[in-house]
Amino acid sequence: MSTITTRNADDSNHQCAACGDSDDGGDSLKTCTACNLVKYCNRTCQIAHRPAHKKACKKRVAELFDEKLFKQPPPEEDCPICYLRIPIEGDQSTYESCCGKMLCCGCVYANTVAAADTERFKCVFCRTELSLSYEEEIERTKKRVEANDAQAMVNLGSDYQLGMKGLRQDNAKALELYHKSAKIGNHHAHYNLSAFYQKDIGKATYHRQLAALAGNVRARYNLGCVEGNAGNMDRAYKHWMISANDGYDSSMKSVQEGHKEGFVTKDDYAKTALAYSISIDEMKSDDRDRFAAANAAANVAK
Repeated sequence: MSTITTRNADDSNHQCAACGDSDDGGDSLKTCTACNLVKYCNRTCQIAHRPAHKKACKKRVAELFDEKLFKQPPPEEDCPICYLRIPIEGDQSTYESCCGKMLCCGCVYANTVAAADTERFKCVFCRTELSLSYEEEIERTKKRVEANDAQAMVNLGSDYQLGMKGLRQDNAKALELYHKSAKIGNHHAHYNLSAFYQKDIGKATYHRQLAALAGNVRARYNLGCVEGNAGNMDRAYKHWMISANDGYDSSMKSVQEGHKEGFVTKDDYAKTALAYSISIDEMKSDDRDRFAAANAAANVAK
């Protein structure tokens, strides 16, 4: 059986990479689905050519994955009340188990301060009375899970993992819920799984990468730390610049240090600093500032 090289296969989209046969301009050849570099007549030709193609295939697969990994992901969703981006920090937003909406704490706080007594303890979005007990809260969350709500799965999983809200600690149940949510694409679920599997580097990296691809800035920052610790500084700063663009403070500080040390160019630093500033502004509001101030005062009082 004659063979052609991968490079020759690139030059002709109508030749089998193994035997060299042509499909005469038709569409009968099947492309290697991993790398999209070469085509084959059939499975037999693909298997025969595997030893020659394996190295180039793996290299291209890694390149394609990096192209996806280092793209700027979409930002967090907007609060459905004020239409501003949901803040990055988890204590600046809240999930409503009644309607499944994620609201910024600024809007919740503004309602608590301004609403009449009869309206103060209702969901700001759907106006349902807030849960009066952990039991009621868990029951509502379970109903949201049954409705295939990915964030409800994460929240209930966290409650099981930590043994909160009257639930007995159950890591197996937590893991089940995280995996179910992750399959839907929830980046919080992937992030929690990366922490869950911290002793299994392969699984931890897999879920950390999927979380980062979906926009989780903490996962992205952690990927940068792993790459930096391994001496892969170019990859580390790529991760940190991406998460800094979305307004993540720790990543912006790393980029600043990288600029001082010569790892980040002046142009890249300027672009990142501008994107960071824009993201911070997009997550700001007077109500959110008032909530942060009230929350800080309450913590001091404790």
